[in-house]
Amino acid sequence: MLKGKSLLCLLDFDSWEIQKMLDVSFSMKERVLINSIPKSLDGKRIALLFEKPSTRTRVSSELAVTMLGGTTVVLTKNDIQLSRGEPIEDTARVLGRMVHGIGARVLRHESLVKLAQYSGRPVVNLLSDLSHPLQALTDFMTIRETFGTLKRPMAFVGDGGDNVLVSLMAFTAKMGLELRIASPKELRPRQDVMRRIEDEADKTGAIIEFFEDPYQAVRGVSVVYTDVWVSMGQEAEAQRRRELLSNYRVTEDLMRYTSEDSIFMHCLPAVRGEEVEQSVIDGKRSRVWDQAENRLYTAMSVFSLLF
Repeated sequence: MLKGKSLLCLLDFDSWEIQKMLDVSFSMKERVLINSIPKSLDGKRIALLFEKPSTRTRVSSELAVTMLGGTTVVLTKNDIQLSRGEPIEDTARVLGRMVHGIGARVLRHESLVKLAQYSGRPVVNLLSDLSHPLQALTDFMTIRETFGTLKRPMAFVGDGGDNVLVSLMAFTAKMGLELRIASPKELRPRQDVMRRIEDEADKTGAIIEFFEDPYQAVRGVSVVYTDVWVSMGQEAEAQRRRELLSNYRVTEDLMRYTSEDSIFMHCLPAVRGEEVEQSVIDGKRSRVWDQAENRLYTAMSVFSLLF
């Protein structure tokens, strides 16, 4: 049973649980299209906490709760006493007395752990510095929607320590898929996280490989994925990161080495001309708008199953 569990990282879930979340995402999309949405959160009160700005996550999460019949309270850091130094433990204790579940977009992953521990309520990671599980669910939903299967090789080009990439690797490892990562050796995942991913990949036969040459990584793949080079909170090291990643831009030329039916993906927001050429993200191979729409259905799926 998924009810009552927290989704902080996909590595904490079994493959059948991840498959269930994905299947229900497709079911939710179908139910929305035929205007037959289940009111699975009827009578439920859900707090959505945002320490960082958001577009897709904010809209999809708030709509998901409302469409499923629940009541949502959206809180930015400046709305509550966190902005004045109240410990996250105290905020969690208060929320736990008033709501049935919490979705949180936080600066530090540790805050999610404390929210779950001290609230006693299920918590969903809406993004942390470690991972972004709902984004990965959305991405693989989009891949299955495009190709009819998850079993297509993907290449990620860019920052090897990216939080979205960690969730893509976790999904890949759990589901026995193939992911190639083109990244400078200076930018790689935390070793403790990488060990967990490798352990899971050994169990399922998943292939996760790192390359320094992006052309080698993308050769023959069906999906090319990238993310911004400088995320929120990394502004102080922006120049160094741009120098390290200058050879990891997704271009039309790079896409020529992929399969004939390959697609381009990006979690957004994007910086055109930096991590991706405008002609790629706005071209025929781009599926970024499908990804953005599917954020709604994966949020509906996870909230309905956990809350």
